[in-house]
Amino acid sequence: MVRAAILPAVGSPLEIAEIELPEPGPGQVRVRLAAAGVCHSDLSLSNGTMRVPVPAVLGHEGAGTVVSVGEGVGHVAPGDGVVLNWAPSCGTCRHCGLGEVWLCANALAGVGNIHARTAEGTELHPGLNVAAFAEETVVAANCVLPVPDGIPLTEAALLGCAVLTGYGAVHHSAQVRPAESVAVFGVGGVGLAVLQSARIAGAGPVVAVDVSPAKEELARAAGATEFLIASDTTAKEIRGLTGGYGADVAVECVGRAATIRTAWESTRRGGRTTVVGIGGKDQQVTFNALEIFHFGRTLSGCVYGNSDPARDLPILAEHIRAGRLDLNSMVTERISLDGIPAAFDNMLAGKGGRALVVF
Repeated sequence: MVRAAILPAVGSPLEIAEIELPEPGPGQVRVRLAAAGVCHSDLSLSNGTMRVPVPAVLGHEGAGTVVSVGEGVGHVAPGDGVVLNWAPSCGTCRHCGLGEVWLCANALAGVGNIHARTAEGTELHPGLNVAAFAEETVVAANCVLPVPDGIPLTEAALLGCAVLTGYGAVHHSAQVRPAESVAVFGVGGVGLAVLQSARIAGAGPVVAVDVSPAKEELARAAGATEFLIASDTTAKEIRGLTGGYGADVAVECVGRAATIRTAWESTRRGGRTTVVGIGGKDQQVTFNALEIFHFGRTLSGCVYGNSDPARDLPILAEHIRAGRLDLNSMVTERISLDGIPAAFDNMLAGKGGRALVVF
């Protein structure tokens, strides 16, 4: 039996309880978690913005050590450090064939599986495939990637979502070039990764926008050259900081209609707006036909940073080893499993960067 954070039903509080995991079967790996990041997507699963079968063990951003492997698993062995990949690509669908592995049609095929059982026998699903809010988990072999050499196992958890998403938003989706101006909306875990990645790309100025004045120090440490408190004049202020034109690139990490609209308005004619934040169906964003023609901007969604973890993890590791990317600075709180509900409350209140569950 191991302890885990369970979502009993959509909209219900998380319950910390003991669960029983099966031994890994063919093509499966059992992992003892070292750490798991508390991501806004976990909150979106708990409140129903994103739907998965319940009851479920949440948590999708994690790293740990392989305990045992099932038949046919050869790329990792007991004792290896691994990063969990919550959206593994199948390699056979149309998107994978086009090289768009982040849009794999079968990436979440495992969420309907029975992952574990409670002490009372209730069947549990893996929230986003990997069920990282637990002391141990059993996952499909394609959900684990070896931790690159020289990367601390605890901090490596952030590579599983926030860093891949933030880095990919800058380098793959928006394709930020040196000396381009970038505006980043939302200084949470992903926003901090976006800021660091914009700095790595040589962008400037880099403007961070958040509702909380307390985020300024975090934002500037990550690479922001300017910090703005979100308001009705944000777009005008960003134009003032970019020679009157607007930012070359805006990255929205919040997932709210009003923020997406402001990010769009903050972008120059011909600029690019990338939306990373996950919003609900009720968040309707409107544009008129004339402004679409006149401004010639590009508005694009961004799933998992448009990243291929197998390709991008070695690149991120090199940035980390060279000191260009600092994982530790993104962590604003280290908590236990019991601290996850409070971390959810902090996210709703716009507080902090990334809370990290350390086992």
